Amino acid sequence: MIIGIGTDLVEISRVIKACENRHFLEKYFTMDEIKLIEHDKRKAADNFAVKEAVSKIFGTGFHNFSPIDIEVLREESGKPYVKLYGKALDLAKQLKIGTIHVTITNTQKYAQAFAVGESVDVR
Repeated sequence: MIIGIGTDLVEISRVIKACENRHFLEKYFTMDEIKLIEHDKRKAADNFAVKEAVSKIFGTGFHNFSPIDIEVLREESGKPYVKLYGKALDLAKQLKIGTIHVTITNTQKYAQAFAVGESVDVR
C-alpha cells in the first residue's frame, strides 16, 4: 500500500554552486554521497531533489529531521536507492514505510525526483 508520494524539481546550477561551500556539502550529503558528487557534480542536484521528494512522502518536509538523514546512492546499474538514518528512519518506521522507490530525471537545467513510500505489509 502506498503511504505517501513526493516530487521535487531543482535547478542544477544552483545546487552545484551551493556545493562549492564545503559546509553546505557536509550538512546535506553523507560521505558516500560526497564521493559520488566529486565524480559527477550533477549528482548533487539529483540527490538533493530525491531528498526533498522523500521528505514529502512523510507529509512533513524536513520537520524534525535533516537532509543528511536521507542518503541517496546508486546500484551498479545506476538505479538510485535511498537509505534512511536517525529521525528520518524513526519516522519511516512510525509510518510503517518499508520501501522507498525513487526515480530521477533531468534536463540540461533541471533535476526532478519522484518518490513513493510503500508500506511494510503489502498484501
